[in-house]
Amino acid sequence: MKVSKIEAVKNLMDKNPSMTAPEISKKLGIKIGYVYTMMSKVRNLNKTPQRSGTLNEMPLIQIRDDGEIHLHEVFTNDNINHPPHYTTGGIETIDFIEAKQLDYHLGNVVKYITRADHKGDRLDNLKKAQWYLNRAVFNLEK
Repeated sequence: MKVSKIEAVKNLMDKNPSMTAPEISKKLGIKIGYVYTMMSKVRNLNKTPQRSGTLNEMPLIQIRDDGEIHLHEVFTNDNINHPPHYTTGGIETIDFIEAKQLDYHLGNVVKYITRADHKGDRLDNLKKAQWYLNRAVFNLEK
């Protein structure tokens, strides 16, 4: 039985939770950007509801042969591992930053921009992003 790329990524993540995107990319022969996207989708869909302070480990997704993902249960947000202000839009901010291999300053630019409308004061977040961008430019110019 042929396994879709997303299912192959999910299977590796399930069997080896500490496996990195570059390792998965190499093992499956899939482009790294695609792996980061699939890992983000799998993590977002595998979020589990919190019940009495513990996580329920029941899987929440089914991946069909055509690669389509179906959610089986409504879940609450995990504010520690997958806060909603970093998961809006289908890819987690950290996955984007890692896929683009951004340094500390540019990673923070992306972080503050992506959360600007979802956490805290929008203007403060944009000013923080601007500060980190200015710092990155300053470091390149010196």
